[in-house]
Amino acid sequence: MNFVGKQIDTSFIQRAVDILAETNSPLSGNKIVSLCTAYAYDFNRVIPYSKYPNDAPNKRTMLRDNLCGFEAKEQFKILKDFCELPDFSNNEAIHELKIKLFQNYGQYAEIKLSDSELIIKTKHWLEKHPVSLKQYQNSLTKFEGGIFERNTLDDMRLALELLLKDILHNDKSLENQHQLLGQLLQANSISPEIRNLLISVLKYYEDFQNHNVKHNEQINKNEIEYVIEQTSVIMKFLISVLEA
Repeated sequence: MNFVGKQIDTSFIQRAVDILAETNSPLSGNKIVSLCTAYAYDFNRVIPYSKYPNDAPNKRTMLRDNLCGFEAKEQFKILKDFCELPDFSNNEAIHELKIKLFQNYGQYAEIKLSDSELIIKTKHWLEKHPVSLKQYQNSLTKFEGGIFERNTLDDMRLALELLLKDILHNDKSLENQHQLLGQLLQANSISPEIRNLLISVLKYYEDFQNHNVKHNEQINKNEIEYVIEQTSVIMKFLISVLEA
C-alpha cells in the first residue's frame, strides 16, 4: 500500500458516511465494497473491507473504514462519485452533502472554473464588496459541484445585483439600474457604443435569468458557465471604471 498522506477531516467523513450509508439508503453493503474495491485498484490502496459479506457491524462502518484508506484527493473523488450515483438523483440530503463537499474541499476537484484567470481576477476585484463576493463564490461552488440548477444562476445574478447596489449606493433591483448606470458610465468618459453594448447585454442577461428561473429544466452546463464568465466580465469592467 502506498503511504496515505493528508486526508479529509474525519468529522466530515463521518457525516458523509452517515448520510450516504444510512439504514434505508439504496447503497447496499455489497455495492459499497464493489465500488471501494475498484477505487482501491485504481489508486493502489489496501482497504479493510474488500469482500462481501464481511465482519463489519454495519454499512456506515464499512464505508468509513474503507474511505480512511485513501488520501484527501482520492476521498474527494470517491465521495463526489457516490453523491452522483443515479440512486441519489432526487435525494436532497445527498444534494446538500455534495455542495458541502465542494465548499469545504473544492480544492481537490480535478478541473475548476475558479482556477481560470478571469475568475481569480474577479474575486480579487470583489474583495471590497464581501456580500457580493459571497454570492459569487456560492454560485461557483455549486457549478463546480455539478449543481447545474436555478439556484446556481440565482446566486450569480444576486452577486451582480448586490455589486451594483454597492457601487451605485441604492437598493434598486438589477432591472432598475440601467438609467443611473448609463449616466455614471457617461460621466466616466465611456463611449456611447460601449454604454449601449453594456446595457443591451444586461437586458439579455436579465431576460435569460428570468426565463430560466421559471423553466429550470432548460438549464445546461454550457449556458451556466457562459453566464458565470459573462457576469465576471461585467463585474470587472464596472469596478475598474466606476471605482478607479
